[in-house]
Amino acid sequence: MILLGAENTIIRDVLTSKFAAPGAVDQMFTDFDGVAYHLESTKEGPLTLSMDIRCWPELVQYGVVENLRTLYGTWMRSEPEADYRITLQFDYASVPPAGPERDALIQAAALLKRHAMAAPFERAFAQQAELERAFEPGAAPLTGDLLPLHYRADEAMFVLPAHDRVTVVISTRFEEETDRIFGKVFLQEFVDARRQPSIQNAPQVLYSNREPPLEVRHLLSRSATDNTGYVTFVLFPRHFAHPDVRFSTISHIQLFRDYLHYHSTYPSTDPVKCSKAYMHSRMRSRVSEFLKVLNRAKPEHAEKERKTASGRTFRRA
Repeated sequence: MILLGAENTIIRDVLTSKFAAPGAVDQMFTDFDGVAYHLESTKEGPLTLSMDIRCWPELVQYGVVENLRTLYGTWMRSEPEADYRITLQFDYASVPPAGPERDALIQAAALLKRHAMAAPFERAFAQQAELERAFEPGAAPLTGDLLPLHYRADEAMFVLPAHDRVTVVISTRFEEETDRIFGKVFLQEFVDARRQPSIQNAPQVLYSNREPPLEVRHLLSRSATDNTGYVTFVLFPRHFAHPDVRFSTISHIQLFRDYLHYHSTYPSTDPVKCSKAYMHSRMRSRVSEFLKVLNRAKPEHAEKERKTASGRTFRRA
């Protein structure tokens, strides 16, 4: 089973190549969740990186423009390319020389989608800190604003801050009956894994089928089919208080849906093939063990001649 990275490999490779040896490029490609990119440059430059993402209007409400401008500064163009939501522009003459500074710039550009989709999480974590300071022991629990993010046509993510936690609900669809069953088995492993002492500090994971969790039930009606499931992550301050831990938490939750369906091709789905392969390997292993037991049950040196109660003898074939 592979682990998906938060950065876009194409962006990283193209920028690394063109910053080292400036040249023309015109490349369009897509990332998970239907995010579209366009890399374009003449031989003299500048090089532009544009991104289009479905949930941009919601991200704007959560402060994505201010967050990205803080991260990219003057590299972020005031007016994006037509048909795209954000454009970064790099002048070859202004790019830092080869070294850690250039590597950091390339890494930041390759994480453009990750940084954009982090906006609702950053806002939720900030609200959680405010609610925690305002909460009085013994009082009723405090909750903040529910932050929805409709990043796919039929799936969404919801972030709800409270005074002691941040709850993230991810809706996901399984188009086939077998995929739904294997998906449920796969997700159940996340629940069972927390029983191990070494990872009890991991976020709590809940899974429900058809019935939306209480946090989002007022926004969503009960699914008419069994194709839709809801995965809930319960994040406590220890999962996002430290900057490095926060970065990792946001990145992994963003990629969870893609991790679950990573054998899929947008927009069609053929999910959890790894779960199927794992189950089949376990089944073959169990059958092999049963065959060994049966083989051991057979007597290796059976007597050739046997007698009945009446004294008659017969030979076994």
